[in-house]
Amino acid sequence: MAIASEDPSNPCYEIKSADLSLVALLLKTTDISEVSRALKLEMAESPGFFDQDPVVIDVSGLSLVDDETIDLKHLMAVLREHALVPLAIKGAHPALLHLAKGVGLVDASDARIRRSVPLAEAPTPQAAPVEQLAPPPTPSGAMRVDKPLRSGQQIYAKGRDLIVMGMVNAGAEVIADGHIHVYGTLRGKAIAGARGNGDAQIFAQVMEPELISIAGVYRTSENPLPKDVLGKPAQVSLQSGPDGDKLLITPLKP
Repeated sequence: MAIASEDPSNPCYEIKSADLSLVALLLKTTDISEVSRALKLEMAESPGFFDQDPVVIDVSGLSLVDDETIDLKHLMAVLREHALVPLAIKGAHPALLHLAKGVGLVDASDARIRRSVPLAEAPTPQAAPVEQLAPPPTPSGAMRVDKPLRSGQQIYAKGRDLIVMGMVNAGAEVIADGHIHVYGTLRGKAIAGARGNGDAQIFAQVMEPELISIAGVYRTSENPLPKDVLGKPAQVSLQSGPDGDKLLITPLKP
């Protein structure tokens, strides 16, 4: 049994502020079965992407009326099934917030969630969007791939940078929580800062991607790259401005 100290100069605990990296699930439907199917597809394409990540359930996009609710218990079970840990709810009306507190969720109405601003229309997503509430710690170490990646292959460097020593062919996909370095031609998809690290960058010796993305902000080949970077050594970074975040693609100087 723990015994508290009677000496006020030696308290048995301290209360301090702390930061926690969270993801937010922005719901666009009240059909939890549909969310479950979408998450299963996402996990099939990117196994291990979630690893007991704490999540905020954002219902602000549902425009629920005062007497309309969602099956929070079912939703929370679905999230846990896919290695997500529901902690809070955002955008709930008073009745739904009361129900949420009853199942252990806290009120995150004041939480600031990063909204992604794409530069080109992307293919219709197959899963409910998941966005970062706060960037995680800077990844350490790096995963190295010494062979070219062919169509259909996917590499994910969880919690670190990714270095590819050869070509990333069209139809291949490279994902990293940190930076991505391609010492060859990038013709497939490159997704850096996959868990919201806005400081991540993408580097390629030959920049010809199908899709590039940093922290959820993306650009597809439907929006052609400028001539000074297309097919040339280039780097991609995330630039913040009054209109939101956008991708900045610049030549790599020798």
